[in-house]
Amino acid sequence: MSFNRSAASRTDHMDGSFYVRRLLPFSLGLFIPFFALFAQTTAPQKELTVGAIFAEGGLTGRAPETIKWSPDGTKVSFVQRDDTGERGELWYYDTTTGEKKVLVSEVKLAQLSPPLSKIKDERQKERVTRYHVAAYIWSPDSKHLLFDSQGQLWYFDLATGTGVQITSSSDPSDDPKFSPDSKRLAYVRKHNLYVHPVSGDQGEIQLTRDENKDKDKDKKDKDKKDDKEENILNGEVDWVYAEELSVRSNFFWSPEGHDILYLQMDETRVPTYPITDWIPTHPRIDSEKYPKAGDPNPVVHLGVVGSGGGKTRWIKLTDDDDTYLPRFGWIREGWAWAQVLNRKQDTMDLYFIDTRSGRTRKVLTESIPDAWVNVGDDFYITKAGDRFLWTSWRDGHTHIYLYSFSKEDPLSADAKLDREVETGDYEVIEISGVDEQSGTVFFAANKGDPRREQLFSVKLDGSGMQPLSSEEGSATGDFSDDAKHYVEHRSDRLQPPSLAVCSSGGPCQRVWESRSVAEFGLIAAKDLEFKADDGTLLYGSLLLPTNADASQKIPLIVYVYGGPAGQTVQKAWGGPTELFHQMLVKEGFAVFTVDNRGTPNRGKKFSAAIRKQFGGVELKDQLAALDQLEVQFPQLDPARVAIWGWSNGGSMTLFALTHSGRFKAGISVAPVTSQRNYDSIYTERYMGLPKENAKGYDDSIVSAAGNLRGSLLLAHGTSDDNVHFQNTVQVTDALIKAGKPFRLMLYPNKTHGI
Repeated sequence: MSFNRSAASRTDHMDGSFYVRRLLPFSLGLFIPFFALFAQTTAPQKELTVGAIFAEGGLTGRAPETIKWSPDGTKVSFVQRDDTGERGELWYYDTTTGEKKVLVSEVKLAQLSPPLSKIKDERQKERVTRYHVAAYIWSPDSKHLLFDSQGQLWYFDLATGTGVQITSSSDPSDDPKFSPDSKRLAYVRKHNLYVHPVSGDQGEIQLTRDENKDKDKDKKDKDKKDDKEENILNGEVDWVYAEELSVRSNFFWSPEGHDILYLQMDETRVPTYPITDWIPTHPRIDSEKYPKAGDPNPVVHLGVVGSGGGKTRWIKLTDDDDTYLPRFGWIREGWAWAQVLNRKQDTMDLYFIDTRSGRTRKVLTESIPDAWVNVGDDFYITKAGDRFLWTSWRDGHTHIYLYSFSKEDPLSADAKLDREVETGDYEVIEISGVDEQSGTVFFAANKGDPRREQLFSVKLDGSGMQPLSSEEGSATGDFSDDAKHYVEHRSDRLQPPSLAVCSSGGPCQRVWESRSVAEFGLIAAKDLEFKADDGTLLYGSLLLPTNADASQKIPLIVYVYGGPAGQTVQKAWGGPTELFHQMLVKEGFAVFTVDNRGTPNRGKKFSAAIRKQFGGVELKDQLAALDQLEVQFPQLDPARVAIWGWSNGGSMTLFALTHSGRFKAGISVAPVTSQRNYDSIYTERYMGLPKENAKGYDDSIVSAAGNLRGSLLLAHGTSDDNVHFQNTVQVTDALIKAGKPFRLMLYPNKTHGI
């Protein structure tokens, strides 16, 4: 079982900070006329421009894509495209020889894995980028690759360099997986599971049908075949599970390939949201199943089906249909595990399952009544099949715990806690890999500084914890299955990302690095610390113009995110957003950001401060930090302060403009303006259920629109399937009724990233 986790699991589900290419030229036009700019005399440097920052490839170059380890651990592969993204090759680095070579040429890759620009549907394009949908996978024998060419599957033989098309249906075949023996493929097509041999004349086998597990209870709907086909997803991931639980797949081969364990999702009762394309003369409407806070969620059932076909064996875990099943998998052939999360998301149960008899046992319960249970991929069962690793917030910080259970009969007793593997005043970000041969766990954590993510190792017995590197900046790792090697992703605030292939506990060999940005004369941010009104330590950073006129005050721009899924103050490369802020500084602005309570990676108490109410605590912390900042830096002009943010940051911008008088102007991009508008899983995790927290839901930005102070620019994509355009329409309506002037910028058919 591997922990090669995609960046998707660490990406903020509502963070649009990297998608500002089309917006910022317009937004800069709002900031600059508002504040007086000051002439600066600087040494000759290359100019930062919006066009250069947000061009394809950007200033630093296009980073390698789809980094994958071969199952035998000898090669790491990645797609390297040119700045346009149109041309590319599949490279590999061989850990045994140290060689870096082209594995698949540009000509072949163009057919096997077309560039993103070939995808015309904006929502599909964002799904591929946002969820890091793999362009290819390795076969378990490490001798073949499977390419996904917009839903058509190609089987590529590395020895001969030839590819064979496996599927040719007009409907895409998604989420393909090799069988353990590399001889068959399983995939999802039109909401059902199929298996196809990679060679020979035998065609595909359909394993599931558009059939509701509870079909007998739904006889009144038996004639609604078209609806049924769209509402029953067998092995397919729906929108809300993908977005809010980071689920990337809903089916898995058994270790010996006899069965497939899958999740059926019934979206019959989930409300539908219309997404309209307004460009044609007769607008087109695309429907999206989207449960909002308090709405019915998908009803899920866990099933086992033979890989050669046959009837599904359904697994009964709980009598409560209003639950989530965020993770499941195999212990060994015939034995499986599943996590069940309650609707309030404060209790998670771990079940072990005998897939042959259908017997189950709840072996572990994680309960956090004063906050919520964080769902992630940090569950690792040892190859011996008698122990597992699990992360928990139980002592106030996320740490790793080791449990044991009966190998002979996993259902014979509850899981037994052996030990907390490591502990301290820091957060484990993720378990990255496990070397069972040496008994070593590799993990990412922010030990020593919440702004800096680093890689560490520790023995399963809790001894010998140490960092893998002493270099500055932040680092994450993609580990091979055996955790003998890893790809290190390293960056710092003024140092764009680089990739190195490392031996776990040994040397590293750099295989890619960004283009240098030294010629742009970037300014080092000042690290700052503040105190919230309850004494909590807050971290911030400030960019100051280096040659500002000492006789004049400096206008300040506050960049805010402020939500539970992302930090803005990090000792890591900030991408195009950071470069945009550097450009603003060169125009004479100061740029400030602070992570308020409610942002992640500071422990349970810090995160849960926002429980039941978005906005209040966050704004208090932002204003407290701003007060202290203005005392520390009297050259800042308190009369000329602007604020901007995207997604949750857009919501925070609107909340600040409607609940304080501190900001002269603000730009709000793709905001949630009423928590009743956002999806069930995310919103209820922090706000609770609407029926139990009506006041918290009623106290919305829409209801406070009449209190708007300062100039406002609202921006939104009309095809946003994450934070619906409806949010901006509702607050626009409220602002008009309140007689509040504002500016509005719409992006037809653009999604959350614009």
